[in-house]
Amino acid sequence: MSGLHANASHFDVVIIGGGAAGLMCAFTAGARGRRVLVIEHSNRIGKKILMSGGGRCNFTNLHTTPANFLSGNPHFCKSALARYGPRDFIALVEKHRIRYHEKELGQLFCDESASDIVELLRAECEQAGVRIVVKCTVVDIAKSDAGFVLDTSTGSVTAAALVIASGGLSIPTLGATGFGYRIARQFGHDLRPTRAALVPFTLGGTERERCAALSGVSLPVRVRCRGVEFTGAMLFTHRGISGPALLQISSYWAPGEVLDVDLLPGIDARDWLQACRRARPDASLHTVLATVLPKRFAQDLCVHELSSRPLKQHSPPELVAVADLLAHWPLRPAGTEGYRTAEVTLGGVDTNGLSSATMASKIVPGLYFIGEVVDVSGQLGGFNFQWAWASGHAAGLAV
Repeated sequence: MSGLHANASHFDVVIIGGGAAGLMCAFTAGARGRRVLVIEHSNRIGKKILMSGGGRCNFTNLHTTPANFLSGNPHFCKSALARYGPRDFIALVEKHRIRYHEKELGQLFCDESASDIVELLRAECEQAGVRIVVKCTVVDIAKSDAGFVLDTSTGSVTAAALVIASGGLSIPTLGATGFGYRIARQFGHDLRPTRAALVPFTLGGTERERCAALSGVSLPVRVRCRGVEFTGAMLFTHRGISGPALLQISSYWAPGEVLDVDLLPGIDARDWLQACRRARPDASLHTVLATVLPKRFAQDLCVHELSSRPLKQHSPPELVAVADLLAHWPLRPAGTEGYRTAEVTLGGVDTNGLSSATMASKIVPGLYFIGEVVDVSGQLGGFNFQWAWASGHAAGLAV
């Protein structure tokens, strides 16, 4: 992983980005006899892999389908995903004797550490003769008759093919930049608007104060927005709302929209309250709610939105109103935490300018875009890694 030298400056393929997609592409191309160079601007490869899944890397999802991805063209991801699926990457994991487990809903994690996945990718690259250079900045890229000329901080490089695998804008502390988008514009590609996705929500005013007081409280919910819904945990934070269900819906939410949250998923709130009123007429609403909701949250609801009167003092219409609030609790985000904590970037290089079979540019021969830089974003649960593997593999077979 040392710097470049003048006598080794021409490659068949140069890949910019030493993350999941870039490394997959690299060893796939290297195994086909291509002379491959990976350029990574940070001090090590796979930084985002290392922090993913709580340090254990949710490396794929058994139930991956095209429906798990957002894109301006929902059909674009189908070809790559069909040709390299979860079972293909699992075979690679098992080849390297990495122990793993299914956590829930098809999500596969390493038993030990996400570093096992990084080591897998590094070992495959080494076996395929791939050269990797870290702490190397690409200053300029120009098209030549023979391919591309790259001016880098460690020397000049030429390549017949160039693959942009530099990721999106998510988690800039790990080195994320808009580099890939700048290169796409330079070579005439359109971009779809980018924004943070799979990201916690922030709240404002009194709602933020309520959340801060409830920080750490978690409960299962069903959250809806724009005809899409997710069931999972909701977590109160000092600044707003997080948890898997809320991270999922953040990819579909637009500023100003109100989220519809079912606080009692799987329970008919009207029937349940009526049954409680018959069985425990003298019990306060707070006491009853605390049997199905975290006590602190039940108390907060009664203080700010409901009441703590005994159930027998609530008329039937009042209980219906309580039930409807529990089934359709309105959550009004002020915004999101942004790219600082977002797991993925929505939008990116417009797929209309790319081949779905090879990830190749339709505008510039020899140019490819893979992974998060492309306008394909997965839901939470290992889907974005599967897109990285699939798109990297597709380009690796084509370069």
